[in-house]
Amino acid sequence: MTVSLARAHGTPCPTAVMDARTLPDSEPELLARLSELRSALADQGAADVLKNALVQPSRHPLFDLDYRFVQSMPDSFDSFDLRGSCGHSILAAVEAAARTGMIQPLVAGCRVRVNVLNNGDNVVCEAEETDDGGTRFTAHFLCSPPRPVNDLLITGEPVTGIPFEGRTVPVSLVSMGNPYLFVHAAELGVHTVEGLFADDLVLFDRMTRLRLAVCRTLGWDTTGAFPKVAALLPDGPGALAVRAISVPSWHPTVALTGATCLAAGAAVEGTIPYLLSGVSEQPDSDLLSLRTPGATVRASARIAGGPGDRRLAWISVAEKQVDYAGLFLPAPTSEELSWLPLTA
Repeated sequence: MTVSLARAHGTPCPTAVMDARTLPDSEPELLARLSELRSALADQGAADVLKNALVQPSRHPLFDLDYRFVQSMPDSFDSFDLRGSCGHSILAAVEAAARTGMIQPLVAGCRVRVNVLNNGDNVVCEAEETDDGGTRFTAHFLCSPPRPVNDLLITGEPVTGIPFEGRTVPVSLVSMGNPYLFVHAAELGVHTVEGLFADDLVLFDRMTRLRLAVCRTLGWDTTGAFPKVAALLPDGPGALAVRAISVPSWHPTVALTGATCLAAGAAVEGTIPYLLSGVSEQPDSDLLSLRTPGATVRASARIAGGPGDRRLAWISVAEKQVDYAGLFLPAPTSEELSWLPLTA
């Protein structure tokens, strides 16, 4: 099994990228192989690698790569979550696929079309600039056909009350790439951006417990990675301050799917991202600025249709740098490298 390691800037850990054609089809055998990989990584001091991307040349004529994401859970080497996706790992997978010859080398302006098997997402990864060490991308998450914005709401309503420690906490539950819950940080006792970005174990614990309360309310598995959780504060017109939790700690910035969910949620009137971002004050702008402890991320949502029939066409997130770390446990092969044509 050939494994490449690549890491997007602002992510909590690298992604282990594998050729899916070399892995078993059955889930028990696949997870057994991934458990072996985790043990091998840990032996080499890389136990922090908790993201796995399984890629192969796409069987679909409209895509370049088929991609499957597997989240390693921190509690044991044989614990995984196969639901959802990871936008940063998609970019890492494209980088590794190009470096190992699965697709053509990346050049500025080329686009790699990724079919996300976990959830049916269509993602186009556009290379902005590339060099020996990595690539800077713009990621485009496409909805084809455009999706009614209200369909992005997990409960069908902009705000849902969640029973939490003797009171009801309003949250917005949005799914675009991954399911997310968004909460006003003031509901958890934090009122300033400085407080939101502090290494506050009390806030971390409250956000974790609120996520579990949402899981229980929705009947979801409390041991899995989803929904993700992020606390928000207003940060000016068209802008939010965001603090998110990854697995198993604070996210240094915000997940790419978190950025897309926030951009999608801000497009739906009445949601917490909509109310806190002040997007209603900028009706002609589709750009949402997300300030995080590690960086500011900008997401652009394209909404089609008019009042009463607003539909999400795509969301783009630019300036995402991915560094390629090379091969881990390289496996020899006698097969010649074959390249797939890329969309220029």
